[in-house]
Amino acid sequence: MRSFRDAKLMAKSLRETMVARQVPLSHSEALEIVARQFGYDDWNVLAAKIGEAAPDVSAAATDEAVRLQMGIPVLRIFDEAKAKQFYLDFLGFSMDWDHRFGPDMPLYMQVSRSGLQLHLSEHHGDASPGSTVFVWMQGVDAYRAELIGKRYSYSRPGIQEDGPGGRTLEVPDPFGNRIRFCEKRD
Repeated sequence: MRSFRDAKLMAKSLRETMVARQVPLSHSEALEIVARQFGYDDWNVLAAKIGEAAPDVSAAATDEAVRLQMGIPVLRIFDEAKAKQFYLDFLGFSMDWDHRFGPDMPLYMQVSRSGLQLHLSEHHGDASPGSTVFVWMQGVDAYRAELIGKRYSYSRPGIQEDGPGGRTLEVPDPFGNRIRFCEKRD
């Protein structure tokens, strides 16, 4: 299996098959079943395991015993509809997957755009509201124009010309978090 997307396709296929047989099955339930088929407790564990790179054990490997990968920020959200309106509709991210432990339970989901991944969580212990995520990017003017063109009534972000590291487009979400999109100075 190459990525969690392959497992997601398996879950989608399972769900479609069950629905065709008139067995109701939510997408979250299908993801949990796929995770258990691979021997993991839940979808979050499977998604994390699939994303791990295989360690290089060849003779050419460096002496480093620890190799860190890109982190994924977790941002606290309080309202699923507002989060989707902001992150998907306004910022242009795609939802990769979502998870709930059961009906009426808090949402945990991953959104992404152009290689940037964010985890959004309704779970009270996962993150503090008011967090800031700093993102290096290219094309800050084009991204600002895209956002302004969407006429999102709660945000009309501007570019700070002398931001730390470069020109910075800071966008606050409906939950008090901020994402700083920064383009390096020439």
